[in-house]
Amino acid sequence: MTEEVKAHLRGIVSNLPDSPGCYQYLDDTGTIIYVGKAKRLKRRVSSYFQKEHQNLKTARLVENIRDIKYVVVKTEEDALLLENNLIKQWNPKYNILLKDGKTYPSIVVTNEYFPRIFSTRKINKRFGTYFGPYSHVGTMHMMLELIRNLYPLRRCNMPVTEEGVARGKYRECLDYHIKNCGGMCIGKVGREEYMRWIDEAKEILKGNTREIERRLRDEMMELAAEMRFEEAEQVKRKLSLLEGYCSKSEVVSNTLHNVDVYNIEAGEKEAYVNYLHVVNGCITQAFTFEIKKRLDESPEELLVLGIGEMRKRYPSDSKEIILPFPVELFIENIEVTIPQKGDKKKLLDLSRMNVLQYKKDRLNQADKLNPEQKGVRLMKELQTLLGMEKMPVTIECFDNSNTQGTDPVAGCVVFKMGKPSKKDYRKYIIKTVVGPDDYASMQEVVRRRYTRMMNEETPLPDLIITDGGRGQMEVVRKVVEDELNLHIPIAGLAKDDRHRTHELLYGFPPQVVGMKMDSPLFRLLTQIQDEVHRFAITFHRQKRSKHQVASELDEIKGIGPRTRDLLIKHFRSVKRIREATLEALVEVVGAKKANILHDALAQNQENT
Repeated sequence: MTEEVKAHLRGIVSNLPDSPGCYQYLDDTGTIIYVGKAKRLKRRVSSYFQKEHQNLKTARLVENIRDIKYVVVKTEEDALLLENNLIKQWNPKYNILLKDGKTYPSIVVTNEYFPRIFSTRKINKRFGTYFGPYSHVGTMHMMLELIRNLYPLRRCNMPVTEEGVARGKYRECLDYHIKNCGGMCIGKVGREEYMRWIDEAKEILKGNTREIERRLRDEMMELAAEMRFEEAEQVKRKLSLLEGYCSKSEVVSNTLHNVDVYNIEAGEKEAYVNYLHVVNGCITQAFTFEIKKRLDESPEELLVLGIGEMRKRYPSDSKEIILPFPVELFIENIEVTIPQKGDKKKLLDLSRMNVLQYKKDRLNQADKLNPEQKGVRLMKELQTLLGMEKMPVTIECFDNSNTQGTDPVAGCVVFKMGKPSKKDYRKYIIKTVVGPDDYASMQEVVRRRYTRMMNEETPLPDLIITDGGRGQMEVVRKVVEDELNLHIPIAGLAKDDRHRTHELLYGFPPQVVGMKMDSPLFRLLTQIQDEVHRFAITFHRQKRSKHQVASELDEIKGIGPRTRDLLIKHFRSVKRIREATLEALVEVVGAKKANILHDALAQNQENT
């Protein structure tokens, strides 16, 4: 494996998400040689490249990897099902001895006169209605057991017909006598009631269990009120099983047959299109690619282009295409579906999740290759969001810190192109404000900062951010615009009741700027706010610490500044000086000063 290939693979692995999914390893011909699943894609895939493999087969696999593709899903169970589908579809070389490619079991409700419900691995749509498949067999058996406990459905394989029941052809069986069967074949249960049981069982298998849960809960409460606690406990067990049921997976559905799914995410200069191909309810192909814009094409035009490209690259005979919005397709005999709910909507959402992940990965790769590009992109995004005339290359943020008005200080941090410029950070000791007045302190600092910059003809910032809401913004505006006659845009970062940044304010009067809280730009603004808070409070603690040390030692007559510094250098703190023995103090400052110091600190301790 060449260094170029290793670098390519490292770039892919470093940008993998920590979410469930399936990964596919490709060789130099583009053939899939291995398919695997993972609860956390990044951790699982990176493990292949972080150590020497003792297993010869695994070592050969890693040596032949030239590219990595992946599909993200929502749950680990979905990853397991998707892995099964892809192995059966592609039959990868290195999966042959590791996976048997078996079909996961489903639950079938037969089309008989008195339908049966049981598990099967064979799918025949004419035989009945299928639910599943289930990657976890225990979950399937739990569902079957739940249905059998709720409804005394027949379990025998005997063909029961309407005529046979009418003629009294059948006799009681053991299941009837032990109350596992309602005895419908001997007329003990009518077909109308039996079919009601079947309909409710189907709703449970579909995941529509609210009404049945309500009925069971009412029954449990009635039994408990009648002090029939053992029966109430049995109903409670059924209710717990029902509430714990997980609806069927969204990567496999027996209700979907041979459909194509497309989704798109468009940006300024490019768009990303995801394609999923579903055959017999299983995803067999998943691919995401990028389209470069040449003109100002609409998402609809780009999606049509993407559909044409995929149908050419992967010939598909699907008669139905699932899309997020209507488009004008020039393809004959094609039905376009824009789903709002159900299995098709789940597939569309899965496609969108993959296209967003692909876009994120591409941006991360580009940012790593050119770190300055990320800063430019974020600053342009902020410029557009705030409607600024120029890009905010330099951003300054202020914050105050004090303890009930004592030792008041402030800090100013500077970010250039989205990166902290620590050499431009400034600390301020508040000089003119008495008491804990944040607004007056902020005005003093801003006035001193920009008056000096104007006098020294230093370039002014492109944006000022205050660590606070509307009040802080207004007092800064009064200094910047009214007093200094400067025109610098001002924004504010407000926090919620839990002291977490939750909104960006801009303009006068200030307005909330809409922004996603998980976006890179919001994270950058939060980083700026956290940095100025850290910087100001660290400076305050340093000043307070020096003040406390100076106040106690400086008040002792006979202990001068040089002796004080000598003591602090040796003992590191006043607490350690206080705890030191007289002999230890003598070694540092001599007997006379040691006695003065020892007696004074002891007297202070008694007074305290």
